[in-house]
Amino acid sequence: MSISLDELRLHSSGKVRDIYELDGDLLLVASDRISIYDVIMPDVIPDKGRVLTGMSVYWFEHSGEIVPNHLISTDVPDEVAGRALRVRKLEMYPVECVVRGYLSGSGWREYKETGSVCGVGLPPGLKEADRLPRPIFTPASKAELGQHDENISFEQAVELVRDRALMEELRRISIELYELGAARAAEVGIILADTKFEFGSHPGAEVMLGDEVMTPDSSRYWPAESYEPGRAQTSFDKQFVRDWADAAGWNHNPPAPELPEEVIGQTRDKYLEAFERITGAPL
Repeated sequence: MSISLDELRLHSSGKVRDIYELDGDLLLVASDRISIYDVIMPDVIPDKGRVLTGMSVYWFEHSGEIVPNHLISTDVPDEVAGRALRVRKLEMYPVECVVRGYLSGSGWREYKETGSVCGVGLPPGLKEADRLPRPIFTPASKAELGQHDENISFEQAVELVRDRALMEELRRISIELYELGAARAAEVGIILADTKFEFGSHPGAEVMLGDEVMTPDSSRYWPAESYEPGRAQTSFDKQFVRDWADAAGWNHNPPAPELPEEVIGQTRDKYLEAFERITGAPL
Protein backbone atom coordinates (compact mmCIF):
# COMPACT_ATOMS: atom_id res chain seq x y z
CA MET A 1 0.00 0.00 0.00
CA SER A 2 1.56 3.28 -1.11
CA ILE A 3 -0.09 5.45 1.56
CA SER A 4 2.01 6.30 4.65
CA LEU A 5 1.05 6.77 8.28
CA ASP A 6 1.89 10.48 8.03
CA GLU A 7 -1.08 10.85 5.68
CA LEU A 8 -3.51 9.22 8.12
CA ARG A 9 -5.39 10.70 11.06
CA LEU A 10 -4.54 9.17 14.44
CA HIS A 11 -7.78 7.85 15.91
CA SER A 12 -6.40 6.79 19.30
CA SER A 13 -3.33 5.39 20.98
CA GLY A 14 -3.38 2.66 23.62
CA LYS A 15 -0.90 0.78 25.75
CA VAL A 16 0.28 -1.30 22.79
CA ARG A 17 -1.66 -0.29 19.68
CA ASP A 18 -1.95 2.90 17.66
CA ILE A 19 -5.15 3.22 15.65
CA TYR A 20 -5.54 5.34 12.51
CA GLU A 21 -8.49 6.31 10.33
CA LEU A 22 -8.35 4.73 6.86
CA ASP A 23 -11.12 5.50 4.35
CA GLY A 24 -13.91 4.78 6.81
CA ASP A 25 -12.11 1.79 8.31
CA LEU A 26 -9.43 1.58 10.98
CA LEU A 27 -5.76 0.68 10.77
CA LEU A 28 -4.62 -1.18 13.91
CA VAL A 29 -0.87 -0.94 14.35
CA ALA A 30 0.68 -3.20 16.98
CA SER A 31 3.82 -1.71 18.48
CA ASP A 32 6.61 -3.52 20.31
CA ARG A 33 5.57 -1.80 23.55
CA ILE A 34 4.75 -4.01 26.49
CA SER A 35 2.52 -3.16 29.44
CA ILE A 36 2.04 -5.01 32.70
CA TYR A 37 -0.49 -4.15 35.40
CA ASP A 38 -1.82 -1.58 32.87
CA VAL A 39 1.45 0.38 32.92
CA ILE A 40 3.60 0.76 29.80
CA MET A 41 7.17 -0.39 30.37
CA PRO A 42 10.01 1.91 29.21
CA ASP A 43 11.57 -0.81 27.02
CA VAL A 44 10.18 -2.59 23.96
CA ILE A 45 10.21 -6.29 23.04
CA PRO A 46 11.56 -6.68 19.47
CA ASP A 47 9.11 -8.35 17.03
CA LYS A 48 6.31 -8.34 19.60
CA GLY A 49 4.01 -6.32 17.33
CA ARG A 50 4.47 -8.85 14.53
CA VAL A 51 3.66 -11.72 16.89
CA LEU A 52 0.45 -10.06 18.13
CA THR A 53 -0.67 -9.29 14.59
CA GLY A 54 0.19 -12.69 13.15
CA MET A 55 -1.50 -14.61 15.96
CA SER A 56 -4.62 -12.48 15.72
CA VAL A 57 -4.82 -13.15 11.98
CA TYR A 58 -4.40 -16.87 12.62
CA TRP A 59 -7.25 -16.94 15.14
CA PHE A 60 -9.50 -14.66 13.07
CA GLU A 61 -9.12 -17.09 10.20
CA HIS A 62 -9.86 -20.13 12.38
CA SER A 63 -12.78 -18.77 14.41
CA GLY A 64 -15.05 -17.39 11.70
CA GLU A 65 -17.56 -20.21 12.09
CA ILE A 66 -18.10 -19.20 15.73
CA VAL A 67 -18.40 -15.43 15.30
CA PRO A 68 -17.66 -12.84 12.58
CA ASN A 69 -14.70 -10.55 13.17
CA HIS A 70 -13.49 -7.10 12.21
CA LEU A 71 -10.55 -8.13 10.00
CA ILE A 72 -10.71 -6.75 6.45
CA SER A 73 -7.19 -7.07 5.12
CA THR A 74 -3.49 -7.33 5.89
CA ASP A 75 -2.79 -4.94 2.99
CA VAL A 76 -1.39 -2.04 4.99
CA PRO A 77 1.17 0.78 4.54
CA ASP A 78 4.63 -0.65 3.84
CA GLU A 79 6.15 0.94 6.95
CA VAL A 80 3.90 -1.17 9.22
CA ALA A 81 3.69 -4.31 7.09
CA GLY A 82 3.44 -7.43 9.23
CA ARG A 83 2.29 -5.59 12.35
CA ALA A 84 -0.90 -3.85 11.25
CA LEU A 85 -4.41 -4.82 10.18
CA ARG A 86 -7.14 -3.01 8.29
CA VAL A 87 -10.33 -3.60 10.26
CA ARG A 88 -13.97 -2.56 10.41
CA LYS A 89 -14.90 0.21 12.79
CA LEU A 90 -16.99 -1.29 15.60
CA GLU A 91 -19.11 0.11 18.38
CA MET A 92 -17.28 -1.69 21.18
CA TYR A 93 -19.06 -3.14 24.20
CA PRO A 94 -17.76 -1.83 27.54
CA VAL A 95 -16.64 -5.17 29.00
CA GLU A 96 -13.61 -7.42 28.76
CA CYS A 97 -14.87 -10.95 28.13
CA VAL A 98 -12.48 -13.15 30.10
CA VAL A 99 -12.59 -16.96 30.09
CA ARG A 100 -10.57 -19.02 32.56
CA GLY A 101 -9.85 -22.72 32.29
CA TYR A 102 -7.28 -22.66 35.08
CA LEU A 103 -7.01 -20.82 38.39
CA SER A 104 -4.30 -18.17 38.12
CA GLY A 105 -3.57 -14.46 38.43
CA SER A 106 -6.33 -12.27 39.80
CA GLY A 107 -8.68 -15.25 39.69
CA TRP A 108 -6.48 -17.19 42.09
CA ARG A 109 -6.19 -14.21 44.41
CA GLU A 110 -9.97 -13.73 44.45
CA TYR A 111 -10.61 -17.43 44.98
CA LYS A 112 -8.34 -17.48 48.04
CA GLU A 113 -10.37 -14.67 49.58
CA THR A 114 -13.91 -15.64 48.59
CA GLY A 115 -13.96 -19.16 47.17
CA SER A 116 -15.30 -17.75 43.92
CA VAL A 117 -14.20 -15.70 40.90
CA CYS A 118 -16.41 -12.87 39.67
CA GLY A 119 -19.33 -14.40 41.53
CA VAL A 120 -18.79 -17.88 40.04
CA GLY A 121 -18.60 -20.36 42.90
CA LEU A 122 -15.80 -22.93 42.68
CA PRO A 123 -15.08 -26.17 44.58
CA PRO A 124 -13.16 -25.77 47.86
CA GLY A 125 -9.55 -26.83 48.16
CA LEU A 126 -8.32 -25.80 44.71
CA LYS A 127 -4.64 -24.99 44.35
CA GLU A 128 -2.96 -22.29 42.31
CA ALA A 129 -2.98 -23.19 38.60
CA ASP A 130 -5.47 -26.04 39.08
CA ARG A 131 -7.58 -26.87 36.05
CA LEU A 132 -11.18 -25.84 36.67
CA PRO A 133 -14.03 -28.36 36.31
CA ARG A 134 -15.12 -26.37 33.26
CA PRO A 135 -14.15 -23.00 31.74
CA ILE A 136 -15.75 -20.05 33.50
CA PHE A 137 -16.70 -16.61 32.20
CA THR A 138 -15.27 -13.85 34.41
CA PRO A 139 -15.81 -10.40 32.87
CA ALA A 140 -13.87 -7.27 33.69
CA SER A 141 -14.56 -3.58 33.34
CA LYS A 142 -12.51 -1.63 30.82
CA ALA A 143 -10.22 0.89 32.45
CA GLU A 144 -8.92 4.15 31.08
CA LEU A 145 -5.28 4.25 29.98
CA GLY A 146 -3.10 4.03 33.08
CA GLN A 147 -5.88 2.60 35.24
CA HIS A 148 -6.45 -1.04 36.20
CA ASP A 149 -9.18 -3.26 34.77
CA GLU A 150 -11.40 -4.67 37.52
CA ASN A 151 -13.05 -8.07 37.73
CA ILE A 152 -16.83 -7.80 37.86
CA SER A 153 -19.74 -10.19 38.20
CA PHE A 154 -21.93 -11.27 35.32
CA GLU A 155 -24.76 -9.15 36.74
CA GLN A 156 -22.50 -6.09 36.75
CA ALA A 157 -21.58 -6.84 33.13
CA VAL A 158 -25.28 -6.97 32.26
CA GLU A 159 -25.68 -3.52 33.80
CA LEU A 160 -22.82 -2.18 31.68
CA VAL A 161 -24.13 -3.45 28.35
CA ARG A 162 -27.77 -2.94 29.37
CA ASP A 163 -28.91 -6.12 27.63
CA ARG A 164 -29.04 -9.50 29.41
CA ALA A 165 -29.61 -11.55 26.26
CA LEU A 166 -26.63 -9.88 24.58
CA MET A 167 -24.40 -10.51 27.61
CA GLU A 168 -25.45 -14.16 27.65
CA GLU A 169 -24.51 -14.40 23.98
CA LEU A 170 -21.12 -12.79 24.63
CA ARG A 171 -20.56 -15.36 27.38
CA ARG A 172 -21.51 -18.27 25.13
CA ILE A 173 -19.30 -17.10 22.26
CA SER A 174 -16.37 -16.35 24.56
CA ILE A 175 -16.39 -19.83 26.07
CA GLU A 176 -16.66 -21.43 22.63
CA LEU A 177 -13.71 -19.37 21.39
CA TYR A 178 -11.67 -20.33 24.45
CA GLU A 179 -12.41 -24.01 23.90
CA LEU A 180 -11.27 -23.68 20.27
CA GLY A 181 -8.03 -22.04 21.35
CA ALA A 182 -7.39 -24.46 24.22
CA ALA A 183 -7.85 -27.46 21.93
CA ARG A 184 -5.42 -26.11 19.34
CA ALA A 185 -2.86 -25.18 21.99
CA ALA A 186 -3.09 -28.65 23.53
CA GLU A 187 -2.20 -30.19 20.16
CA VAL A 188 1.23 -28.52 20.34
CA GLY A 189 1.91 -29.05 24.04
CA ILE A 190 0.68 -25.69 25.30
CA ILE A 191 -1.99 -24.91 27.91
CA LEU A 192 -4.24 -21.90 27.30
CA ALA A 193 -4.92 -21.04 30.94
CA ASP A 194 -7.10 -18.00 30.31
CA THR A 195 -7.74 -15.32 27.72
CA LYS A 196 -9.82 -12.23 27.07
CA PHE A 197 -11.92 -11.13 24.12
CA GLU A 198 -13.43 -7.83 23.08
CA PHE A 199 -16.59 -7.53 21.01
CA GLY A 200 -18.50 -4.80 19.29
CA SER A 201 -21.39 -4.29 16.91
CA HIS A 202 -21.35 -3.41 13.23
CA PRO A 203 -24.22 -2.80 10.79
CA GLY A 204 -25.63 -6.25 10.09
CA ALA A 205 -23.86 -7.92 13.03
CA GLU A 206 -24.82 -7.34 16.66
CA VAL A 207 -21.76 -9.29 17.83
CA MET A 208 -18.41 -9.03 16.07
CA LEU A 209 -15.03 -10.07 17.45
CA GLY A 210 -12.53 -7.20 17.56
CA ASP A 211 -9.20 -6.11 19.01
CA GLU A 212 -6.67 -8.97 19.32
CA VAL A 213 -7.41 -12.67 19.71
CA MET A 214 -5.64 -15.21 21.93
CA THR A 215 -2.25 -13.52 21.70
CA PRO A 216 0.44 -13.74 24.40
CA ASP A 217 -0.67 -10.26 25.50
CA SER A 218 -4.31 -11.19 26.02
CA SER A 219 -3.75 -14.75 27.28
CA ARG A 220 -1.81 -16.96 29.65
CA TYR A 221 -0.01 -19.69 27.75
CA TRP A 222 1.88 -22.37 29.71
CA PRO A 223 4.15 -25.17 28.46
CA ALA A 224 2.32 -28.42 29.20
CA GLU A 225 5.55 -30.31 29.83
CA SER A 226 6.35 -28.30 32.96
CA TYR A 227 2.80 -27.81 34.23
CA GLU A 228 2.41 -28.55 37.93
CA PRO A 229 -0.53 -27.29 40.02
CA GLY A 230 0.20 -25.65 43.35
CA ARG A 231 2.61 -23.00 42.13
CA ALA A 232 3.01 -20.23 39.59
CA GLN A 233 3.74 -21.60 36.10
CA THR A 234 6.38 -20.70 33.59
CA SER A 235 4.72 -19.01 30.65
CA PHE A 236 4.89 -17.96 27.01
CA ASP A 237 3.29 -14.60 27.74
CA LYS A 238 4.06 -11.37 29.55
CA GLN A 239 3.61 -13.10 32.91
CA PHE A 240 7.38 -13.56 32.66
CA VAL A 241 7.81 -9.78 32.80
CA ARG A 242 5.23 -9.48 35.60
CA ASP A 243 7.14 -12.04 37.66
CA TRP A 244 10.43 -10.21 37.13
CA ALA A 245 8.88 -6.86 38.10
CA ASP A 246 7.31 -8.35 41.22
CA ALA A 247 10.61 -9.90 42.27
CA ALA A 248 12.26 -6.50 41.73
CA GLY A 249 9.82 -4.98 44.23
CA TRP A 250 7.93 -2.72 41.81
CA ASN A 251 4.63 -1.44 43.27
CA HIS A 252 2.70 -1.59 39.94
CA ASN A 253 2.47 2.20 39.68
CA PRO A 254 4.31 4.51 37.22
CA PRO A 255 7.11 4.92 36.57
CA ALA A 256 7.84 1.34 35.57
CA PRO A 257 11.38 -0.01 35.97
CA GLU A 258 13.70 -0.55 33.02
CA LEU A 259 13.93 -4.14 31.84
CA PRO A 260 17.31 -5.93 31.84
CA GLU A 261 18.54 -7.09 28.44
CA GLU A 262 18.16 -10.74 29.42
CA VAL A 263 14.50 -10.19 30.35
CA ILE A 264 13.86 -8.47 27.02
CA GLY A 265 15.59 -11.27 25.10
CA GLN A 266 13.88 -14.10 26.95
CA THR A 267 10.47 -12.43 26.61
CA ARG A 268 10.98 -12.07 22.85
CA ASP A 269 11.92 -15.75 22.63
CA LYS A 270 8.79 -16.76 24.52
CA TYR A 271 6.52 -14.71 22.23
CA LEU A 272 8.16 -16.17 19.13
CA GLU A 273 7.93 -19.74 20.40
CA ALA A 274 4.24 -19.39 21.23
CA PHE A 275 3.56 -17.97 17.77
CA GLU A 276 5.48 -20.63 15.89
CA ARG A 277 4.12 -23.59 17.85
CA ILE A 278 0.49 -22.52 17.68
CA THR A 279 0.39 -21.27 14.08
CA GLY A 280 2.76 -23.93 12.78
CA ALA A 281 4.66 -21.30 10.80
CA PRO A 282 7.76 -19.14 11.32
CA LEU A 283 7.23 -15.47 12.03
